[in-house]
Amino acid sequence: MGVGVSDLAAETDSYSRSPGLGDIPENCISSILLHFDPPEICKLALLNRTFHGASLADFVWETKLPSNYKFLVKKVLDENPENISKKEIYARLCLPSRFDNGTKEAWLDKGSGKICVSISAKAMKITGIDDRRYWNHIPTEESRFHTVAYLQQIWWYEAIGELEFEFPPGSYSIFFRLQLGKASRRFGRRVCNLEQVHGWDIKPVRFQLSTSNGQQAISECCLYEQGNWVLYHVGDFAIDNNSHDMLTKIKFSMMQIDCTHTKGGLCLDSVSIYPSEFRERLKK
Repeated sequence: MGVGVSDLAAETDSYSRSPGLGDIPENCISSILLHFDPPEICKLALLNRTFHGASLADFVWETKLPSNYKFLVKKVLDENPENISKKEIYARLCLPSRFDNGTKEAWLDKGSGKICVSISAKAMKITGIDDRRYWNHIPTEESRFHTVAYLQQIWWYEAIGELEFEFPPGSYSIFFRLQLGKASRRFGRRVCNLEQVHGWDIKPVRFQLSTSNGQQAISECCLYEQGNWVLYHVGDFAIDNNSHDMLTKIKFSMMQIDCTHTKGGLCLDSVSIYPSEFRERLKK
């Protein structure tokens, strides 16, 4: 009789236990996770084993990846996209990765999955770059490429670069990252030498961009801000749904070729391409 009562109690307990999150089928949870952003998915994966397993589903992460992710895996990661899970692809693409002999870098914005690209000064054609009377490459931790091109003085300034890349549909903005003055650290503090800064407030610098599908943009401005890195907006270009799976060649340049005066004391770090919706964020 004692055994019968014990069995009855156990059966009663099993019926009285309330269902928990762990009882929801993984495929149902995966379908729910489709509606969350990547950072939120990663947080929910910590709830329990079921959520963790559901968060690994390829169909969840494929919706978060840009449409050109296969191109990115081959170009940037130098791997076969069929051999990597979609979650691992997303995680690895969120880490800045170099390509083209280390002169360019691409990464995904962790929150949105939008593509960002940066091109170092070493990837550009710069007038007089090999003449140490005019230019030097100086190491610095203030650049993602750990080196910048520093102009001492020159009459004719021209820096030209290009990128051939497959972009997802959307609008993109191009920026030159520049600084007037040469920064260094002294006794643990950042200092910026402005002695050679001159000539940038006399006539405007011209920034230009053109794309292989016929888009063009021009902007001009004098350079005034000293001692800080500034993103100078060149212009915007757009990728439509008909050309998102094609390579787009982008040419960009910065020039000040008025030879009535010299100019100098400028650090050229890189050119960056961001989704245009990031422009307000980049100003902060």
